[in-house]
Amino acid sequence: MKIAILAGDGIGPEIVAQAVKVLKALARDGLALELEEAPFGGAGVDAHGEPLPEPTLKLARAADAVLCGAVGGPKYDGLPRAQRPEQGILRIRKDLGLFANLRPALMFPELVGASTLKPEVVSGLDVMIIRELTGDIYFGEPRGRRTNARGEREGYDTMVYSEPEIRRIAEVGFSTAMKRGKKLCSVDKENVLETSRFWREIVNDVAKKYPQVALSHLYVDNAAMQLVRAPKQFDVIVTGNMFGDILSDQAAMLTGSIGMLPSASLDAGGKGLYEPSHGSAPDIAGRNIANPLATILSCAMMLRYTFNKDEWAYRIEAAVKQVLAQGYRTADIHEAGTRKIGTREMGEAVVAAL
Repeated sequence: MKIAILAGDGIGPEIVAQAVKVLKALARDGLALELEEAPFGGAGVDAHGEPLPEPTLKLARAADAVLCGAVGGPKYDGLPRAQRPEQGILRIRKDLGLFANLRPALMFPELVGASTLKPEVVSGLDVMIIRELTGDIYFGEPRGRRTNARGEREGYDTMVYSEPEIRRIAEVGFSTAMKRGKKLCSVDKENVLETSRFWREIVNDVAKKYPQVALSHLYVDNAAMQLVRAPKQFDVIVTGNMFGDILSDQAAMLTGSIGMLPSASLDAGGKGLYEPSHGSAPDIAGRNIANPLATILSCAMMLRYTFNKDEWAYRIEAAVKQVLAQGYRTADIHEAGTRKIGTREMGEAVVAAL
């Protein structure tokens, strides 16, 4: 199983290094892995002048899966748009056809006290947010800046979805719901946006193939409110690129820290890019305090969704649960009565728990 390792920027190299430790520990137990690293994001700009250098893209295309850290930082804020590290993520998603982003928001019992919400609201939380990843306003054309008829400068972007794009992400939503609690909530802004009216129409049509799944619809503003008010009402949420970007980060914080949340971005055949839900956090880079568990849990998702190795995925998840049960915490999830440790120490603890 060939895995491309794209550590990225900021805390990316630190957290990816811990995930690689876990993968190598599994390899020693007999899991056949081939790991190869390449520069990506700001590191790609530094090495080759662009966030997704051709050698990195070639490696990602050839690999069975991609493990990514996080990209970006103040150092690159002044670059032209095409050279910004974030463009590397957008380009690799588009090039590899990674249209379905799966972000589970799972509350570990040991971390209930770390959430800012009441324990009874978040205890037992298990929500899967499915975000369409290659369409919507992030990729729509035309986009740019112009001067209008009144002589005023303005910026503009285009929100657009084609029927095939909506159908394929709806299929992922319904099929995922079938494997879970058979409840799917589609999130849009149908009362305002023509794109969302079209989205809802297509989702309702796809629903005819899945009579066992209870389908509901929510406007995105109400969905954001409900995620805080009563998040356990949700099983699977499917939504567009921009709404999903926002809601998945919100859901991540219900669990106490975005540092705990993995993600998978999949193509139609199951090949995926796996990464933590958080960003590059340049303010804490190099200080050995970042939480590597989201990246480690992303490896579990990789083994499950791309390689169909459920038993190996379970080993990683069980090891993370054991480490938390033993009271080990990084700074973002530390609370009274637990033992605060660093990034490297958390990675080593998970390896020991395997």
